[in-house]
Amino acid sequence: MSKIGAVIAGRIRDELLELAGVVDRAEQGWKKAKTKHDDYYLDGVALNLHGFYSGLEHIFEKIASLVDESIPSGSNWHQELIRQMNIEVSGVRPAVISTELRIALEEYRGFRHIVRNVYTYQLNPEKLERLILTLKETLLRAERELLAFAKFLESTE
Repeated sequence: MSKIGAVIAGRIRDELLELAGVVDRAEQGWKKAKTKHDDYYLDGVALNLHGFYSGLEHIFEKIASLVDESIPSGSNWHQELIRQMNIEVSGVRPAVISTELRIALEEYRGFRHIVRNVYTYQLNPEKLERLILTLKETLLRAERELLAFAKFLESTE
């Protein structure tokens, strides 16, 4: 196993543990927002959804930097990064994530952009609900695929 592969595999596992906590906080915040009818809880939900995608993107950046040795640049680098993770790099690595996961993550990436660029009182509760309802399933898929990639990294020289 290469040293870089071991480091990235460890970072993947660590980040996934953190993301599980973020998902739990988002779901708890959503429950409180629904039962207490308090929009301030929605702010916390939005922040945790932002954190969910950002955590995954940190993993993708490490892979792009240390494995692919190529990080996208330009105004749409966030979109290009997720696409890069969805492709096999011949002779280097398999695809990190499936097309199904990439499509699901595009929703979270787009929402993160909204959180960064609008006031929280302008957030759409229906959009939040749609993302919350698929959050756990998206995390589980990401865990499966990223842990499989971590095993690939650990098996290479």
